[in-house]
Amino acid sequence: MKRATIYSIASIVGVSPSTVSRTFSRPEMVKVELRERILATARELGYAPNRAARGLATGRSGVIGMLVPDVENPFFPPLIRAVQAAARVEDAELLLIDSELSASAEQELVDRIRPQVDGLIIASPRLPSKQLHEVVRGVPTVAVNRAIRSLPAVVCDNTSALEEIADHLHQLGHRRIALLRGPQAAWAATHRARAVRNWADDKGVELVELGPFEAQFADGRDAAAQIVESGASAVFAFDDLMAAGVIAGLSALGESVPRDRSIVGCDDVLLAQTMTPSLTTVTAPFAELGSSAVEMLSELIAGRSPRTVTLSGTAVLRGTIGPAVG
Repeated sequence: MKRATIYSIASIVGVSPSTVSRTFSRPEMVKVELRERILATARELGYAPNRAARGLATGRSGVIGMLVPDVENPFFPPLIRAVQAAARVEDAELLLIDSELSASAEQELVDRIRPQVDGLIIASPRLPSKQLHEVVRGVPTVAVNRAIRSLPAVVCDNTSALEEIADHLHQLGHRRIALLRGPQAAWAATHRARAVRNWADDKGVELVELGPFEAQFADGRDAAAQIVESGASAVFAFDDLMAAGVIAGLSALGESVPRDRSIVGCDDVLLAQTMTPSLTTVTAPFAELGSSAVEMLSELIAGRSPRTVTLSGTAVLRGTIGPAVG
């Protein structure tokens, strides 16, 4: 059986090969009825467009690069899936790279994939802003989970949700609260810490700040002894993974959550929903983060200048918070 081509499709439908080509590369330029006939014929013949050939004609690879700092962190898989789903709608493939928490690796990896992609989505990058601008110069780039001057970004503002949870803790009698700060280079860590810090100042609540810690289970577990020593009756962890580590560390010290201490995470990853007790946290809008990032990148590639998008997290009260003890 001969392999189907745009020429064989054109012959069957009775149009020019260029019209078939436009149906796949610029579908908006082909009338709907004709486009449907061409696509139906292509499906019947088992035809799939050749991305390499299309790239020669359009100057685009049809590939989006996505950089994450730690693919093992449970925050990133749902974000990656959301970006991939949105990219599929744009008929683009996703090339994923993991910097493994190394800022220097970010630069090397971006340099390596630059010739292969039409644009970049960088999630929670660790590089300083000035250096990051230099690394992505000349490549359409959108940041996720970090606000960077002069670079389009999609960020999640958890301030209201964190304040809502903090108010609930205050109603439950908590007056001494620990804040486990996240990675020093993480924009989200600074933003979340500021939200809790400002709330505590407004309420006159004593805030004990510990860290910074990496967003890892082990760091949360190791912080448990400091939390007990601080005398805090409630804890805001940087994220859900760290919060799970705190609970494990407190358990090893003979404490039970929420009987002895209340714990709050952030992001609402699958772990937060399936652990026992389920974790009080802030739900991140993963689907919207992914779709907004891809939409903004498509605008950049098309030569437009999208604005930064700010989404909001949602407070979710679950089983890891209870009345203050003592």
